[in-house]
Amino acid sequence: MARRPGAPAAGFFWHERCFWHDPGAIGVFSAPGAYLQPLPASESPASKRRLKNLLEVSGLIDELEVRKPPPASRRDLERFHTVRYLDALEAGDRGRGGDGGDCAPYTPGSLAAARHSAGLAIAALEAVATGELANAYALCRPPGHHAEADRGRGFCLLGNIPVAVMRARVLGQVGRVAILDWDVHHGNGQQAAFYDDPEVFTVSIHQAGNYPLDTGAFDEQGEGAGEGANLNLPLPPGCGIGAYDYAMTELVLPAIEAFAPELIVVACGYDACAKDPLGKMLLNSAAFAAMTARVKALAERICLGRLVLVHEGGYSEGYAPLCGHAAIQVLAESRIEVPDPQNDEIAAWAYQDLQPHQRLLIDGWRDGYMRTRA
Repeated sequence: MARRPGAPAAGFFWHERCFWHDPGAIGVFSAPGAYLQPLPASESPASKRRLKNLLEVSGLIDELEVRKPPPASRRDLERFHTVRYLDALEAGDRGRGGDGGDCAPYTPGSLAAARHSAGLAIAALEAVATGELANAYALCRPPGHHAEADRGRGFCLLGNIPVAVMRARVLGQVGRVAILDWDVHHGNGQQAAFYDDPEVFTVSIHQAGNYPLDTGAFDEQGEGAGEGANLNLPLPPGCGIGAYDYAMTELVLPAIEAFAPELIVVACGYDACAKDPLGKMLLNSAAFAAMTARVKALAERICLGRLVLVHEGGYSEGYAPLCGHAAIQVLAESRIEVPDPQNDEIAAWAYQDLQPHQRLLIDGWRDGYMRTRA
C-alpha cells in the first residue's frame, strides 16, 4: 500500500491497553522480600504515558500518523515463542499472575497488554516495510528486547521486535533486517532470536555487565550461517556523549551499512540517559536525537529510509519523555521542539568527552570485527 498524498511521513503507534500492564509492587527488585517495603515497579507506565502526553501538549502528535492497531495473534507469537511458554503465560493470566521467567513479573491482564505491545511493533514494521509510512515509532509496553523464545526476562514478556520481524519476513514484506539496540541493557532477546540467521544483523550497544549478566560480550558474534551477524559493544559504565558518538561512527553505523539491510529497526531504550535509575551512562536528550538522526540518514542512504523505532527501557519518569520527544521530532522532521532544561548541564558534566580507555576499547572492537569480516 502506498502512502496517501499529504499523509504524515512518520507514524506513531500506541494503545492505552499497554499502559495497563501491572508487574506488581516490586520496586527495583525481581520479587518481594521480608525487608523490602512495597514500592511501584521500576517498569511503570508513567514514563511512557508522559511521553504520549508530552507529544499531545507540544502538538508534535498532530504531525504524526497516529494508529492504534490490534494485538498480536497467537499465530504471530508462535513464530518466535514456544507453545509451552505461551500456554504458561495464558494460564498465569487466568490465575493470579506470576513471573514469566527471570525478573518478568506480571498480574492478570498483563498478557493483553503484552499482546497489544507486540501488535504495535508488528503494525509499525509492516507499515514501513510496505512503504505506507516512511518511518514509525511504536510506544510499546511492556518492553520486549529481553524476552526469549521460552521465557520472559527483565520486565519483558513477549519479544516485540523478533515477533514483528519474523512475521514481516514470512509474509515477504522484507528480507534483510538490521536491528540496533541502544537500550542500556543488552539486547539478548534479539540476539537469541536470530543468532544463526545471516539475514538479520543484530547490534547491541549497552552498559557492560548490567543486565543480563550472562550475555552481551563482544565475542558473541553469531553461529553457523549467522556467524558475524551479531555485534555487541559492551561499553564500560560512565560512558557519555563522546563514547557513544565514537562507537556509532567507528563501528555501529559502518557495520550496518556493510550488511546492507532493507529495513532498520531500533530497540529504542532511554535508560542510557544520565537520569536513569537502572543505568550508569551519561546521555542527554540531544544525544538520542543525534543517534536517531544518524540512523535515519543511514536508512535514507541504504534502504529507502525504512526505519522503525520500538520503545524499550527508560525508567526516569521525568527525563525519558524528553528523550523520546527529541527522537520522534527527528523522525518527523518537525520544528516542534520541547526545551530540555538539563540538556546543556548534562553535556557539560565531566567525562562526557571520549576517554582514552574508551577509545582503546572501541578501536579494538572495530579492528577485530572488521578484520574477521574482511
